[in-house]
Amino acid sequence: MRILRLLTACVALCIVCAGAVAQSRARPVEVDRIVAVVNDEAVTMHELEARLATVERQLRKQGTQMPPHDVMLRQMLERMIIERVQLQYAKETGLQISDGELDAALRRIADGNKLSLLDFKAALEKDGIAWPKFREEIRGEMIIARLREREVDSRIAISEGEIDNFLANPKNAGGDEVVVNLAHIVIRVPEQADPGQLMRIAARAKQALDQIKAGEDFGKVAASFSDAPDGLSGGAMGPRPLDRLPTLYAETAQKLNPGEVSDILRSPAGFHILKLVDRRGGMAAPRAIKQTHASHILIKINELVSEAEGQRKLLAIRERLEHGANFAELARLYSNDLSAAKGGDLGWLYQGDTVPEFERAMDALKVGEISQPVRTPFGWHLLLVQERRTDEASPERQRLLARQALRERKGDEAYEDWLRQLRDRAYVEYHLDDR
Repeated sequence: MRILRLLTACVALCIVCAGAVAQSRARPVEVDRIVAVVNDEAVTMHELEARLATVERQLRKQGTQMPPHDVMLRQMLERMIIERVQLQYAKETGLQISDGELDAALRRIADGNKLSLLDFKAALEKDGIAWPKFREEIRGEMIIARLREREVDSRIAISEGEIDNFLANPKNAGGDEVVVNLAHIVIRVPEQADPGQLMRIAARAKQALDQIKAGEDFGKVAASFSDAPDGLSGGAMGPRPLDRLPTLYAETAQKLNPGEVSDILRSPAGFHILKLVDRRGGMAAPRAIKQTHASHILIKINELVSEAEGQRKLLAIRERLEHGANFAELARLYSNDLSAAKGGDLGWLYQGDTVPEFERAMDALKVGEISQPVRTPFGWHLLLVQERRTDEASPERQRLLARQALRERKGDEAYEDWLRQLRDRAYVEYHLDDR
């Protein structure tokens, strides 16, 4: 009998355990899942939610109204797909950002927030943002920026006739430039869209405009509908000179009063809706051009000098400069370019004379200040700003500035077109609605 009771108890226990297992199977707990496949890479729900949480924090700080969570998820997923496609292409074509370049960029971001790197890291972690993840997101942004420079900006051609026409316009030839602050919504149209697709996308654009006309916040509608990279930030483009906007945007902005919203606009990239937030400038005055007198020490990277070694060399040189060494003497000894013979002196530089990384670092320095090591396509630099001045532009300089303005004007349109083609070639599977 005792054995029988033991057997009965064991059977009962097995039944209870089996019931518990069956119950747990009936109510599975989702740890993570794939929400999209981009070529041969997966995007997970955990990644998607983490990115969206960061954006939602930013929108709350800005006071922007937020769309429903499921709408935001879909918008963020599409943004991540576009980013992933670009990063994959960059990797395939050998474009990389070294740890040294990344560290220098992070120091600039921390300086911009008036924090040391350690304090900046602590502030991010206090906000729930993991430092390693933030580092890789910044690396991704730098790769995408450099990819655009290589694949799009460097291939934009400006003819002499275009420059003549630009300067013949009194609004461009001189005077204070008109600066407009725009917000926009872009609803992208695939390159090979059929009539049915085109009708559906046009209806989506109309739905967005109808919501705005009904009193919905522009930023909220942008976060719900826009395919532009800044869509989840409310579509804010920030202040830009009117003559450097795409022609469609510039012409439309001139017809709007602050606070007004355009009708639906059509371009090869898709449908657009603009809001003019603010406009300033436009009073006639001589155009003054900022110039910087700078010197540098350049360490080139090659088979004999690695990224880390180049950065270490400049840090050692910078330490000597902080202890009173002469910049020109060290430039003659160590700089790997023709300016070494002149003590690293680059002379007076106009805006646009140097590559973007160099110019950003130079503009951030005070007169007499020496930079941290700065990475550009030429290698690692130490920069010294000796003087600054403003000067009226010569005819040659006016043509150069006109060329730069036209390049910027064409740049956004060309990038959107290139991005659309890259996205259309990608293989994408959606699994957000899978259960």
